[in-house]
Amino acid sequence: MNRRLSIQTIIIALGAAFVVAPALASPPAKIALKGGRIIPVVGEDIPVGTVLIEHGKIKAVGKDVEIPYDAMVIDISGKVVMPGMIDAHSSRGLDIRNENLDVTPFLDVYDAIDPSKLYFEDALRDGVTSIHAIVGNNCVIGGLSRVIHPIGITPDEMTQQPSVSLKLSVSPQRGSDRMAQLATFRETFRELGEYLENLAEKKYEESLEKKDEKIKVGPDEAKKLGKDLIKPEDYDDKHRNLVKLTRGQLGAFVYAGRAGDVAAAASLAKEHGFFKRTTLVLGASCYKAIDEVKSANRPVVLDSKLLYREENPITGKITETFIPRVYADAGVAFSLLPSSNTSLAERYLNYQAARCVRNGVSRQAALEAITINPARALGIGDRFGSIETGKTANLVVMSGDPLDFSSWVDLVYINGIRAYERDDDIRLKQLLGEEKPEVAEPAKDEKGNGEAAGDKAAKADTDSAEDKSEETSEKAEKKKE
Repeated sequence: MNRRLSIQTIIIALGAAFVVAPALASPPAKIALKGGRIIPVVGEDIPVGTVLIEHGKIKAVGKDVEIPYDAMVIDISGKVVMPGMIDAHSSRGLDIRNENLDVTPFLDVYDAIDPSKLYFEDALRDGVTSIHAIVGNNCVIGGLSRVIHPIGITPDEMTQQPSVSLKLSVSPQRGSDRMAQLATFRETFRELGEYLENLAEKKYEESLEKKDEKIKVGPDEAKKLGKDLIKPEDYDDKHRNLVKLTRGQLGAFVYAGRAGDVAAAASLAKEHGFFKRTTLVLGASCYKAIDEVKSANRPVVLDSKLLYREENPITGKITETFIPRVYADAGVAFSLLPSSNTSLAERYLNYQAARCVRNGVSRQAALEAITINPARALGIGDRFGSIETGKTANLVVMSGDPLDFSSWVDLVYINGIRAYERDDDIRLKQLLGEEKPEVAEPAKDEKGNGEAAGDKAAKADTDSAEDKSEETSEKAEKKKE
């Protein structure tokens, strides 16, 4: 069989190969995206302007930016440049969404990221430059999350921000109930307290041993005296991240699946010291608890389901509520998520934002919900989420307005590197029928016949095997006689 494949065929077979190569490159010294409309998100739009990038950072933005003579100029006239979109909560790039254990704060999604997943290819094609890789909602306390970009052949190459947050869920896991869920939280933090007290007592005893002194105080006093002797490296893997969480050194993405869970989420975070670093991940019905959400004044990530339908049990009348409008009217900043169903338009973040505008949310709030809001919730707002001088050049160039669904992504820059170009998207061309996959033609033999020598050899091997099989059968028949 002929095994020679064209380069294009290899790329198609590998799936996401064409998107990971740029991760190994270095950004050009200077790039100027010139002539396009600029949507900085923070600040007014610039109808025609230039974004100057130097060594992966945004150097200047404006109408009359002076372009250095040695800059690579990219003409984007008639197009629109905006910050790269950010997926604030996704487990689709992991090899498993949730572990079987209820409490796993010692795990890190680093070990579950699968760079070969087609999700990353789609994300790049859709204009998503940053992804918060985090475990799913079916947990009590999940592992450590991180922000990655959708290019790279290893999790290290993909990582933009490690150790972002732990995932917690006050809504019950499948097969559980709220009493059991909250009881598990109480038991986990009670056990953490005991561990810290025992560790403090141990450290105090060790300090006396070094001085060759005997203990002259009771256990309670020893625990108090030993508390300040504990060093970060003294914590074991099981408890280390929980300690950081309760001391405000880690973020917490807390899932509340329904309205009644919002108050429980806020209470849990306040009780255990991580409220100021909490982001609320809210289910569709949580808009009913808008007063509690507004009072909490914490970043909010909405479910990808934006329309909530409810039937009156008495009249049978169905009411529809567009969820982001409720939050916007209440002055609550929120982040949008794409749908995991890739067959629907809701898989695009800019489509989700366009739906918001169509249902009465301001254009500015809608754009912020897919760029700067998730960046701030993730603690990376100083580097990503808007087009500002000094920020990382994670940019998307679109054929038209991002909230016009007839627009598409033309170019994507990540860290100032061109990570995607629509004209080179082989898979997309094939889907649109613009290009057919190359299929290697059968090699011909020395006389120009269509059957390749290798095929002839394979056929000969098959014939030989069949002959041997027949001989064996004949011998078996003779023995029977």
